[in-house]
Amino acid sequence: MASQPITFSQVSKTARGLLTTMQHTLTVFGLSAVAVLALLYTNPDAARKVSELLSPEADSAPAGVTVVQAPAPAAQPVVAEAAPEPAEPKVLGNSRQQKNVTSWLAKRYRVAGDAANMLVSTAYTTAHEMKLDPLLILAVMAIESGLNPFAESPMGAKGLMQVMAKVHHDKFEEVGGTQAALNPVANIRVGAQILKDYVKRTGSVEGALKTYVGAADMESDSGYGAKVLAEYHRLKAVAGGKHVPTTNAPAAPSQMVVNKAAPAAPATPAPDSAPAPKAEEAPAAEAHTDALANL
Repeated sequence: MASQPITFSQVSKTARGLLTTMQHTLTVFGLSAVAVLALLYTNPDAARKVSELLSPEADSAPAGVTVVQAPAPAAQPVVAEAAPEPAEPKVLGNSRQQKNVTSWLAKRYRVAGDAANMLVSTAYTTAHEMKLDPLLILAVMAIESGLNPFAESPMGAKGLMQVMAKVHHDKFEEVGGTQAALNPVANIRVGAQILKDYVKRTGSVEGALKTYVGAADMESDSGYGAKVLAEYHRLKAVAGGKHVPTTNAPAAPSQMVVNKAAPAAPATPAPDSAPAPKAEEAPAAEAHTDALANL
């Protein structure tokens, strides 16, 4: 039986069938690949296993070569490397201690609660940055200005910590210049830096306070250091939750502080500005040791 000749239409039909089959096959493979990629993307474990399967590590060595595996290092805990935290003063305990100090100072020096909170918070923050005892800063503020941020002495000492802006103008450059002397935050920061420098220079809190009040070359600081340390001791007791009376607060700072807005008047000693009684100043030595230990 004679074979029939192959026509062009038959060849065309066969080719179209093959193309259709290939398109369907590629579509199926494409969808499968997309599904596999989605699975690997959402399942890291499966992706890792597939990666190990496709690129296995060479675990066989050439004949005659002995593979000696190095002993695995001892497992050590994974700890993120970080700079050691600075030693914080002991009084930086918690917000409750800071709240106790704020409340006590507000009552003792008749300062509004919000204002006292701002001053205490700034003192704690500054002390933390400078590795200084915040209660020592607050004690200096209390004796120097009675927590009056606008206090100014006839000698030119200004602000909470009664800083001589003209003398320490270099330290004010970082906080806005000498015109920022009455800014509470700037004044606390510069005053704390001066106090810290004096502690390093003299080697003791007592010596630093004597230098701070301007009596470095004198025999006595007229009881200034004892007043500051006595107030420091009271603040430490308050921070520890003890009940400390808020009466007998110094009526005027030790450096003849006058209100900036008030006209200049002759400095007259206030009746309450006498040194604290011996019973209150007795713990000064202990407070001195604790304050120095925290520096």
